[in-house]
Amino acid sequence: MSYDEGLFDVGEGLHAYLQPDGGWGWSNAGLVVGGEQSLLVDTLFDLKLTATMLERMAPVTGPRPIRTLVNTHANGDHCYGNQLVEGADVIASAASAAEMAELPPAGLAALMAGDFGETTNAYLAEAFGAFEFNGIEPPRPTTTFTSSLSLDVDGRAVELIEVGPAHTAGDVLVHVPDAKAIFTGDILFIGGTPLIWNGPVENWIAACDLIIGLGCDVIVPGHGPLTDHAGVAAVSDYLHYVRSEAVARYEAGLPLFDAARDIELGPYEDWLDWERIVINVDSIYRELEPNREPTHIVDLFRMMAELKLHK
Repeated sequence: MSYDEGLFDVGEGLHAYLQPDGGWGWSNAGLVVGGEQSLLVDTLFDLKLTATMLERMAPVTGPRPIRTLVNTHANGDHCYGNQLVEGADVIASAASAAEMAELPPAGLAALMAGDFGETTNAYLAEAFGAFEFNGIEPPRPTTTFTSSLSLDVDGRAVELIEVGPAHTAGDVLVHVPDAKAIFTGDILFIGGTPLIWNGPVENWIAACDLIIGLGCDVIVPGHGPLTDHAGVAAVSDYLHYVRSEAVARYEAGLPLFDAARDIELGPYEDWLDWERIVINVDSIYRELEPNREPTHIVDLFRMMAELKLHK
């Protein structure tokens, strides 16, 4: 799915910052402009990318500085650049704040430096080799909340709605009612495969229903191009399909990798990073078997690498 990179005015004092191709690490961000200040939705995966984004936003944020930064969730591609947004109140759900401490930049740097075999290392390099994880201070929110939080961005109402656990432990939607707009974080991957790190899937499907119910005209996903209600429905349909297929294979006794390999993706086989089916099946298996140990991250990447190699 082709779309352009950069900062886009989406109307009503809102801007979307998009990063093609929307695959591993190439996330989106957003800007909400109030009277004399702005709210930033997410930073990017490393300091260089975040610095470039902030520079491009400077014509807007110079006269209306960023006083609030909302992290939609704990994945590094949405918060590792936080340290460059000086003086802002950094807001996240309490669950995301706790998860940030468990996902430090040093962990990704160590993963990239590991020796896990040629196929896995090549896959990791393809996914994350463009990013620099050294010198990043772990994100530390200054304000946390649960369920919901209403903000006043210098006279402009912004609603934060916690819909996690879903993609991660504490996913948050950023709703701007007067503009009929929403920034969804990674509740939406458009043109790319949704990634179920946490689950349950039912919460994620409910979040999609909530987005559609809000009736927004502007929908900025966490990855991929701007979308509409049909794009939201496509994500929901994928989640319904994968859950059904994974449950059938769990009940048939198939091990994780065999189940992931056996699922025919049909209309979703051309979505970017389709091999994430491995992680998604693993999460659904854990839903079905609550005492099941999570599969080690290296093993998940090894299985994805093997699946993609032998497509």
